[in-house]
Amino acid sequence: MRVANAAPHEIASAVRAAVDAAPDLVVILAGDGTAALAAGLAGADGPLIAPLPGGTMNMLPHALYGPVNWRDALASALSEGIVRPVSGGEIGGKTFYVAAILGAPALWANAREALRARKYRQAWISGRIAASRAFAHKLHYTLGDGVADEARALTLMCPMVSRAPVEDGALEAASLDPKDVAELVRLGFNAVTGDWRADPSVRTTLTRAGMAWAKGRIPAILDGEPVRLEHRVTFGFRPVAFRALAPPPEPALAPPFMSAPLDAVTDGR
Repeated sequence: MRVANAAPHEIASAVRAAVDAAPDLVVILAGDGTAALAAGLAGADGPLIAPLPGGTMNMLPHALYGPVNWRDALASALSEGIVRPVSGGEIGGKTFYVAAILGAPALWANAREALRARKYRQAWISGRIAASRAFAHKLHYTLGDGVADEARALTLMCPMVSRAPVEDGALEAASLDPKDVAELVRLGFNAVTGDWRADPSVRTTLTRAGMAWAKGRIPAILDGEPVRLEHRVTFGFRPVAFRALAPPPEPALAPPFMSAPLDAVTDGR
């Protein structure tokens, strides 16, 4: 067993060295960005990955182990863990394993990151920018071979967290298109109460491929990490993105409030 306690500027090289050593298992105690780096380097044929919650949002660890601390997650992986192929999505050359958010709402992540770093002035500035651009431009997109559409934001959820029932595997795409502040507040309230799919401004479907474009570079959040994508990007579903050591997944049931039928999958064929 080898243990590396890396300084922030050494994390990427330490993760690469760990994966390149080709062990049976790589355990990561870090944030979402580092977990995604390890998963991406390992891929479908590399060592098993156990991403433990060591960051702020911990989206991938929580999806695999539930909302527990890293000690309980590690104990669960070692005592109950099985080899779990984890699917994901790829957009603009970047991979995500939980969810991607495209469009103006992703700008709020910059304010969140500034708050986390206690840069309050920068958080205020980033918040003002996000608020001012909330209704400035729409995101254009196509799903599969469908016609072009537009919305304020497009969310792509991987099967690990999606409640949409599908056997073949796909991304659950949800377009969010509130027309004004009142509808945005309503959507926010529904998100808090867990009923966001039922909101009239939300449309959901399943897709294996698509494209998104905007006038400028697209703000996005991939598994909790803010990024800027090119002004035109393609995205797609990856059936096996990496393999995790984790307990068997809980059976997922489609919620009764699903706002659109999910009996077809768009894949561009």
